[in-house]
Amino acid sequence: MFNYDPYSFLEPVPEFAVTSESFIDGAVFAPAQVHSEAHPGGLDLSPQLTWSGFPAGTRSFAVTMFDPDAPTASGYWHWAVADLPVSVTSLAEGAGTPAAAGESALPAGSLALKNDAGLPGYMGSAPPAGHGPHRYMVVVHAVDVQSLGLEADATVATLGFNLHFHTLARARLTGLFEV
Repeated sequence: MFNYDPYSFLEPVPEFAVTSESFIDGAVFAPAQVHSEAHPGGLDLSPQLTWSGFPAGTRSFAVTMFDPDAPTASGYWHWAVADLPVSVTSLAEGAGTPAAAGESALPAGSLALKNDAGLPGYMGSAPPAGHGPHRYMVVVHAVDVQSLGLEADATVATLGFNLHFHTLARARLTGLFEV
């Protein structure tokens, strides 16, 4: 139904490997990765991710999840984390999901930015009923600096702007969901 790939407009960079125990690339998200308020059975758990094969000059990582099929002119950002330490090469399922106290299980030093719902952390897939299948692009960015120097209230667009200048390579998976 949709073919828009926002990464096709960016300067090409090498790829590295990312896998998930939570979902298979190109397959439908499990209820664990679906938005809890929008869809019955959804748990809003960020997916488990493991990555390898990134360039030697990598100093940190960023992780994002974007829905390019959202009925907006700008898509919809569901998750954005910057400044993950280079020693971190996996995230457990739910690591990006804010706990009841508003904290996440992300590694110390990392920065969870607000998603397009205005919440810092992961928000599961939530396409409008009857809108058809949506793609959720989960991307790990290998970054050439330890910190992108973002403020806690930075937008995901600001993260993307900074990633343009500091991304060495990307690893991608895409999950699907529709109601």
